Amino acid sequence: MASFKGNDLDPTLKAKLQKELKSPWRGLRRALWFTLWTSAVLGLLVMASRLASGGTVALNDAFVQIGALVLCSYLLWKDRSPKPPGSGNHHHDPGTKP
Repeated sequence: MASFKGNDLDPTLKAKLQKELKSPWRGLRRALWFTLWTSAVLGLLVMASRLASGGTVALNDAFVQIGALVLCSYLLWKDRSPKPPGSGNHHHDPGTKP
């Protein structure tokens, strides 16, 4: 059986593995959050079209769909990629000290 040292790994592969260690299954989680978010949006559209055609919608159903939309939006936002340090939206005047 071969043993590997940290120095034997390709730097690109090592960086990918370290990123995966910090946030495991991130791609799969984001796909799940997006799928559930899409489902909530479609549910609200169906309810809106039902209301527009003169039908009725149970208030509890509407609250469930709105709650799902808010929750999935939050999960998508929370699971986003962090910005690298120093890439904020603040502007720095070159004539002043940081």
